[in-house]
Amino acid sequence: MDTPATSVEPKKRVVFLFSDTGGGHRSATEAMIEALDLEFPGQFESSKIDFFKEYYPKPFSYAPELYPPMAKFPAAWGLSYKAFDGKHRSRAANRVTWPLVRKGARALVRENPADLFVSVHPLVNTAMVRAMQGDPRRFITVVTDMVSTHAFWFDYRADLIIVPTPEAMVKAVETGVPAGNVRVVGLPIADRFTHLPTDRPAIRERLGWVEDLPCVLLVGGGDGMGPLEEVAKALDKAHLKAQLAVICGRNEHLRERLDSHDWKIPVHTYGFTRDMPDFMAAADMIVTKAGPGTICEAFAARLPLILYSRMPGQEDGNVTYVVQHEAGVWAPRPWEVVQAVTRWVEDPEARVRASEAAARVAKPQAARDIARIIADHARE
Repeated sequence: MDTPATSVEPKKRVVFLFSDTGGGHRSATEAMIEALDLEFPGQFESSKIDFFKEYYPKPFSYAPELYPPMAKFPAAWGLSYKAFDGKHRSRAANRVTWPLVRKGARALVRENPADLFVSVHPLVNTAMVRAMQGDPRRFITVVTDMVSTHAFWFDYRADLIIVPTPEAMVKAVETGVPAGNVRVVGLPIADRFTHLPTDRPAIRERLGWVEDLPCVLLVGGGDGMGPLEEVAKALDKAHLKAQLAVICGRNEHLRERLDSHDWKIPVHTYGFTRDMPDFMAAADMIVTKAGPGTICEAFAARLPLILYSRMPGQEDGNVTYVVQHEAGVWAPRPWEVVQAVTRWVEDPEARVRASEAAARVAKPQAARDIARIIADHARE
């Protein structure tokens, strides 16, 4: 008797739309792809598209290259950010740019036979819903800004908008998105931040850190942005009973300057690294710019935060969120960073309270929760 053939269900295809205008869009995308593979092994085929570079015309296609120099002028960035924020201003801007990006957006939809499109960037959402008119496939937006979310994120025609915080949901509703189309889940972070190594002495020994000194982790994002050098030298001049671990990212010139400095306290410098879970597990506090990805990773690591810079407009709300939840402090000047670090070095109980506050607001499983939502929509 012949054995009946078993049918194998084809993999569902999910296309993620991102751009390397800042590190958060790519890392959030990769976290969701990883979570899909972990939650549904072999059931999904995921791909990511930098829509600016691959489909949009000039000058839009230069956006990834233009972002780093633009970020060096935060005041100008803040003005441009606020100039187009708001329901009516953002819609007017989208109407003006649509004729310029229409061809690319429609080609993106036509050339990618996905079951579901997922956007993690604010500047593609309205173009996609317009390009997908009449298309039965679904479109989801995953907002990767924490609190101060721009109106460009929110188009009421998206099938679902996933946001990290209740504050972001309020903004979505204010821009005209029905509350039922918004879901507060969290910001997706890599799975390795959800189960950090627990053997701190072993990690410190491997990294060459002094075992009995508190370690201050200084981070400036993948491009080593912010006043890292000034802050590190200010901490050194304070002769703290602590050590520094400075993550310079891709900023090799910064690392060379730090390595040539005559330090009075132990200082360890690193370039771009994928070992942030180890650094966070072994550190006692983190000094960083107010980027949403690093903040949420620190929350998951129960790491108290000292925020020393922010992108005006885009990251203002992140600072407020951290401070109001008592998970960290705002210290925009080097001497204020020194004060905050000194307090946590000399008062470990205060540091523990901030650590516990960080743990309370952490959403380490957000990527897996979003993966399950994506799976439901792709299957529909």
